[in-house]
Amino acid sequence: MDREKRTHFGYSLVPEEEKQEKVNRVFHSVARKYDLMNDLMSLGIHRFWKQEVARKTGLRCGQSAIDVAGGTADIAILLSQLVGEKGRVVVYDINKDMLEIGRRKCIDSGIVKQVEFVQGDAEKISFPDNTFHCATIGFGIRNVTHMERALGEMHRVVKPGGRVVCLEFSHPVNPLFGKLYDMYSFTVIPLLGEVVTGNRRAYTYLAESIRKFPTQEEFKKMMLDAGLKRVRYYNLTGGIAAIHVGVKT
Repeated sequence: MDREKRTHFGYSLVPEEEKQEKVNRVFHSVARKYDLMNDLMSLGIHRFWKQEVARKTGLRCGQSAIDVAGGTADIAILLSQLVGEKGRVVVYDINKDMLEIGRRKCIDSGIVKQVEFVQGDAEKISFPDNTFHCATIGFGIRNVTHMERALGEMHRVVKPGGRVVCLEFSHPVNPLFGKLYDMYSFTVIPLLGEVVTGNRRAYTYLAESIRKFPTQEEFKKMMLDAGLKRVRYYNLTGGIAAIHVGVKT
């Protein structure tokens, strides 16, 4: 009999079919304070990283984009400014609590016409082939059970000539800086999570999942294996995060 397939949930190994539910529980518990925690953890730098994602999309007025695992709509709002009222941006996320936060944020920002919210699985995107000019994902790819499937789906729904843009926490290029970052990640971030959200474990998982994420070169290869071409990556803040960009030909 085949062994039960297992995957990483942070440093723990869990059955593949259990990971998504565990991730859902994490984001359900932190949804209301998710944006605040991002600001506190990164000292607001994540906003500049997301602006860089928008610049890398190459989107123009009237075009369309899907932001996978788009949750609280930070990236979608930036994309909507690029495509304008004649364009289309879909926020696509499996977690309804995160989508609701994003929907409220768009209403508060006066952006309602060109942004729509769809609940769904990143590994089975519910749109036809060649639908969007671009697909983005910010800090979400490491949370899916099969990253290669999610990349394949983003490749599938993008039009030929369109881009797939992935923003994710990555690996500092300077070893000394990396050690300092590790210390911060495993002490300060879980403490902040406990104080702000009441869930220390959720932010311990965050730190662990970052360490288990592939290196910049390894993730580049995963994007190439998914069928994307001309894949390049751009380190941000010394490699704390990286943007990977691939093109569908």
